[in-house]
Amino acid sequence: MANELLQALQLLKSKEWIDLTHTFGPDSPHFFMFDDAKFQTLFSHDDGFFAQQYVFPGQYGTHIDPPIHFVRDARYLDELGLKELVLPLIVIDKSTEAAADNDFTLSVQDILDFEKEHGMIESGTFVALRTDWSKRWPDKGEFNNQDEEGNNHIPGWGYEALQFLFEERKISAVGHETFDTDSAIDFRKNGELKGEYYVLSQDTYQIELMTNLDQLPPKGAIIFNIVPKPEKASGFPVRSFAILP
Repeated sequence: MANELLQALQLLKSKEWIDLTHTFGPDSPHFFMFDDAKFQTLFSHDDGFFAQQYVFPGQYGTHIDPPIHFVRDARYLDELGLKELVLPLIVIDKSTEAAADNDFTLSVQDILDFEKEHGMIESGTFVALRTDWSKRWPDKGEFNNQDEEGNNHIPGWGYEALQFLFEERKISAVGHETFDTDSAIDFRKNGELKGEYYVLSQDTYQIELMTNLDQLPPKGAIIFNIVPKPEKASGFPVRSFAILP
């Protein structure tokens, strides 16, 4: 068994690994209701060692949202199982559409079109929506993309598309490059983050503010979502990466 594990590790390390995580700091884009992060030096090398203190909301930088983030009496971050955080990865590329229409909202038909080209989306997978919005990082203005009236124009998942993925395709989790699951136009229309609540009500997690999805194939990669284990956390910055087939 040990030999099998070593062989598996050697195989994995022979593949290309892609970091799906933004480097973040005090000036990084973030949800508008949060303050900027604060990084403070507590001790320098002149004191004998270098140590810092970090203050930021759990939903900062590339991060993971566990069910409790939106759903009462649901699982906290530390209650997610390790095997839940490593999944086969599907990437639906709608970057061209999002560039042409910043209010792009993924539909069920978009998923069916993807499946015509790449085959049915398998159960137990992590499905990421590629919009290339991450290329706007770390410019806050570009990321928020507000019009003259102060309304954001940011692409995202449609509610019916998420229902289809979880209920018809039995996927396990989702991820995206933007602040929120829902497109900004859907948020204004619904008056709530209806899609985000739906995802987390499935007793699963999502990854937000992903990057480098343009370096991944539609199918065949594996995603790892490595995260600290703070007690009773509603979310936390994550180190997500993918191993290519």
